[in-house]
Amino acid sequence: MLPRIVCWALVLGTALLAAVLLWPQGVGLQNQWVAAHVVALRGAAAVGAFVAALAFMLFAIPRPTRTFGIGMAVVLALFAAGNVAIVAARGTGGSTAAGDAASVTVLGWNTLGEVPDASTVAGLALDEGADVVVLPETTAPLGEEVAIAMREGGSPMWVHTVAFDEVAKARSTTILISPELGDYEVVSELVPGPPGNTNTLPSIVAEPVDGEGPRIVAVHAVAPIRWELRNWRSDLDWLAGQCTGEDVIMAGDFNATVDHFAGRGVDGGDLGRCRDAAVAGGAGGLGTWPTDLPELVGSPIDHVLATPNWRVDAFRVVGEVDDAGSDHRPVVATLSPAG
Repeated sequence: MLPRIVCWALVLGTALLAAVLLWPQGVGLQNQWVAAHVVALRGAAAVGAFVAALAFMLFAIPRPTRTFGIGMAVVLALFAAGNVAIVAARGTGGSTAAGDAASVTVLGWNTLGEVPDASTVAGLALDEGADVVVLPETTAPLGEEVAIAMREGGSPMWVHTVAFDEVAKARSTTILISPELGDYEVVSELVPGPPGNTNTLPSIVAEPVDGEGPRIVAVHAVAPIRWELRNWRSDLDWLAGQCTGEDVIMAGDFNATVDHFAGRGVDGGDLGRCRDAAVAGGAGGLGTWPTDLPELVGSPIDHVLATPNWRVDAFRVVGEVDDAGSDHRPVVATLSPAG
């Protein structure tokens, strides 16, 4: 009797753990160690759980462990199916759309400390017709090279960079903004930490000089490694605070999925009042990191978000430049005024 009790306890305990890890925001654990990493890689979790379910079916062959094997296999298969369903619901497609005079095309690409060269970044931005280019881990010199190349390609850009220091290129973030959107000034502080910036890696808040146009936020939140968890949560809180206005566009490397945004939305938004363009554009289930994993298995941590006054015309994860050297895939969104 004791082995049977132990077996059922293991099955039921695994089922409870699987339920928590499938939807940790239901119990407020989406930003905690382990759970945060499992939901960050839902595709990989589904594959791992499916393989484990097949392995437990081997326990179903001998009669003494048949119940245990079947029970564990069912729990793991349901966990895998749940993750697949969530990924599918968020979208595994994406689309493109030609922008018009009123639309804004936003490109975000973490360059992994400037591994892709300026011509590669500029070529992609020109091909996509980008009006805003957000480049985490990119210093001012490379940003200026990209801007020069884009100007030569017929699309001049203003360049703004925030660098906490020169210890590593990851401590710099650069944003390029088309003059057609007007003049912008950086209003975020040049030192780490709220209320003026993210904690470890710099973000940029740019406001239109004349007050006409969206606030544009170039994002680089720190990754949720164990010793940075507190800063990571603080970064997401700060970013949610940047999207409390009526007209905001945010893009970049959030090091977080929409699961991690849970609890930080207001007025129906995912993060502050901003909504995720990937989910709206049918591509929210595609991974942007790392590039050595297929998109369906990777983590969707690079985003474009906007307030409800913007409609998502198109969104896609750019997989064509996986060999450019960065461990992140670029994301591109075309937004139009909703009114």
